[in-house]
Parts: sequence; structure tokens; C-alpha cells
Amino acid sequence: MPVLECAVHWARPADEPEMRALLDDRERERYDRFMRPEDKARFVTGRHLARTVLADAAGLRPQGIRFTTDCPHCGGTHGKPRLPGSDLDFSLSHSGDRVVLVLVEGAEVGVDVERRSDREIDRLAEMVLTAPEREALAAMADRKRGFHIYWSRKEALLKATGHGLAAPMTSIHVSSPDDPPEVVAWEGEAAVSPVRLADLDPGPGYAAAVAVLTARPLKITELRC
Repeated sequence: MPVLECAVHWARPADEPEMRALLDDRERERYDRFMRPEDKARFVTGRHLARTVLADAAGLRPQGIRFTTDCPHCGGTHGKPRLPGSDLDFSLSHSGDRVVLVLVEGAEVGVDVERRSDREIDRLAEMVLTAPEREALAAMADRKRGFHIYWSRKEALLKATGHGLAAPMTSIHVSSPDDPPEVVAWEGEAAVSPVRLADLDPGPGYAAAVAVLTARPLKITELRC
């Protein structure tokens, strides 16, 4: 079975005039609604990264790229950005001072990066993890690290399918944080198969994962701007 190339592009948030110049009118309105400078920087960096990477991959001008955000499940406009008329799929995520874009051709992809924080892990685990996952997490020495690995894997998967938070994370059982990432089981009508999961290398203090809706093995290349 041929390998599927999965290009991962990492960047640090910035907010430069040449980056804002690539935003379309709707994106500019969204940018203006952000109150905090760091939120503006993460948003504009993600859109700039998407346009420059896609332009290079598709042979287009960054200035001419326009995204659609149609939801594949309800038809609303809150879906992930897509490049219409292209077989390229991409996904964006950001947290703290990390912005990441993953690009594949011929499959649906989702990515998530999470900065480890002092969240109430026990309370959140009840909302996010299955019973076997909670048992595995309780046995870990670094429970904060384990929880964020679980979270990033599940979030990446739900971004790949387009469900986002509309599908419960507790219906998805993924492998334990110290095991190779895979979907062990998925209950409910949102379940999708086949899926490839992979952990990424966002650096200390972060967890990140990518999910691709394919049976093909992945070849992941991580690039840093």
C-alpha cells in the first residue's frame, strides 16, 4: 500500500502587515473581533501559513486563495477552512506560542496542538476520556502529560471528520499515551474508519497529534519556519 505524505508546518505567532494583507474581508472581520494581541497573532499566522503553504503546493498565488468553511454535516459556515476545487486538504491548530498546519493530498486530515496547563484534569477526564483511558491515566506518573496527549489525539480526529465538539470525546477510545497512537474503538453514529493517528513533536510543554482518514501508512515530515 503506497505511503501517504503528510507535511507538518510549525510556526510561531506573529502579526505583520504583510500577513494581514492576505486576509479576505470575512477573515479581516474575524481578526478585528479578537481583543487580545496574542489571539490576533495566532489567527493571522494560521491563515498566512495556510495560504503560503497551499500556494506553493498547488501552484497558486497566495493573494488569490479563498477558503470555504462549509460544514459537511449541517451545511453551516462554521466548518474548517478548505481550498475549493482541490484534492489538497489541510488543518490548522494553535496553542500558546505554537501554530501548526498539516497538509495532505487525497485524504481528510485534522491536527491539534495543546499547551499543557493546570486544567482540572480529574474533572475534565470524566468529560473526555473513556473508563479504560481514565484507568490508564491514573496509573501514569505524569498525568498532565498523559491527559493532553489523549486530548490532542481525539481533537485531531474530530477535526478530520468535521464533527468538532458535536461528537462526544467519550465515545472514542484511543491507545494510551505511551503506546503507538491508534483508535481502539469508536461508538456511535459519528464513527469513521479507517483512521491513522500520529503524535507530533511540538516541543517541551506541548502535546500534538494528527489524524488522517485513510488506511495508507503515513510518512510525516515536520518543518519549522
